[in-house]
Amino acid sequence: MSEIVRNIGKLLTANIVAQALGILVYPVLTRMYSPEDFGLLNLFMSIGGIGVIVSTLGYHDAVVLPKDERRSVGLVQLCVIAALCVVLLVGLTIPFSGPIAALFNSPAMARWWWLMPFYIGGMAFWNTISNYYLRRKAFLGISIYQVSQSLFSAAGKIVLGAFGWVSGGMIVSSVVAPFLAIGASMSYGGKLLKTALLPVQKAEMQTIAREYRNFPCYSLPRSLVNVFGSNMPVLLLTPVFGLEEVGFFGMALTLALRPLQLIVQSAYQVLYQRSSQQVNDLQPIGPLLFGFMKKTGALFIPLFALLYWGLPWMTELLLGGGWKVCGEYIRLLLPWLLVMTIVAPVGFVTDVFGKQKIAFAIEVVYTVLRIGALMIGIALHDFRMALLLFSLSSALVIAGQAGWYIALIRRHDRQVSA
Repeated sequence: MSEIVRNIGKLLTANIVAQALGILVYPVLTRMYSPEDFGLLNLFMSIGGIGVIVSTLGYHDAVVLPKDERRSVGLVQLCVIAALCVVLLVGLTIPFSGPIAALFNSPAMARWWWLMPFYIGGMAFWNTISNYYLRRKAFLGISIYQVSQSLFSAAGKIVLGAFGWVSGGMIVSSVVAPFLAIGASMSYGGKLLKTALLPVQKAEMQTIAREYRNFPCYSLPRSLVNVFGSNMPVLLLTPVFGLEEVGFFGMALTLALRPLQLIVQSAYQVLYQRSSQQVNDLQPIGPLLFGFMKKTGALFIPLFALLYWGLPWMTELLLGGGWKVCGEYIRLLLPWLLVMTIVAPVGFVTDVFGKQKIAFAIEVVYTVLRIGALMIGIALHDFRMALLLFSLSSALVIAGQAGWYIALIRRHDRQVSA
């Protein structure tokens, strides 16, 4: 457990530094950019997030799993080839940027659509090599990326905003920063990644692709449905309520979800690597994962209760006059955020135990419920009601997933004991 704590501490320290940089820069950005600018960024990132999920066909999640190093290298190379194909396909949509922007009632999107292939390519590459870092326990490489990406992104947004380039300054910075951060991380992990360049024969790569076919068949659709559902508020509400309202929501989501995601991701990465190793060694994983969930709940339940009362004035103090509504929106999202923080770090058990098909079915139900919640708010033309129902439906499904994860873990531990 001490090694787990140390590894989570390494990633969490980097995440805290990265998040601190982000929080410190928001009071500056909200005085440079308008809510519409933030809404445009959220729309760009929501669409791009779907492309990033598709780009590696889900094979990046399998890089950690093989016992044989050569199979892991084959998965890395398979991800890179798939990502290049997707980037080329997205590049073919550039001539149609006008109609795509009109679909979301956001004409300004057309001007920056040409950056979409670069964003998808950069994030796909990082998703792949970060999992290879995890396999090799190169947590420092991940930490370097997290801190430098936040630093480059914040600096770029401030510099471009200071020069008056506010229309797409945040989009440009968000696209360029990951490439710079990958370069910084490779200053530590460059030698490590040379192993990933070992030649893998075409026939061998085809064998690896078939062996891990559950990832493109089930994990990819599940992840795609998940990211589609998570970005649904932006994608569905923007054409109805406009970029300004979605800009306020996007800032609320950034302030609330981003720090939690960084914590969740740090724990997920370390627990995934350790649990995969213990399963391969026929060791129980329940004490590790159940202990983590209990401690996380004990920490965050009272913390969220305190935050509920202070969020509106805290956001106005942080961001400036006119941004108080962000705190009110975060309040509506707290049920979802709380359950997600406790459960999401152990979501990898479906991949470890090969239950991707069932997980995909659950994800479809999850997305349908969230779309239904948003559509009720749209029908009532009530933005707040849409967010509240989205939050409650999300919390309900994640709680159900937690029960399933617990059952899978206990069954594995019983089999190991037997």
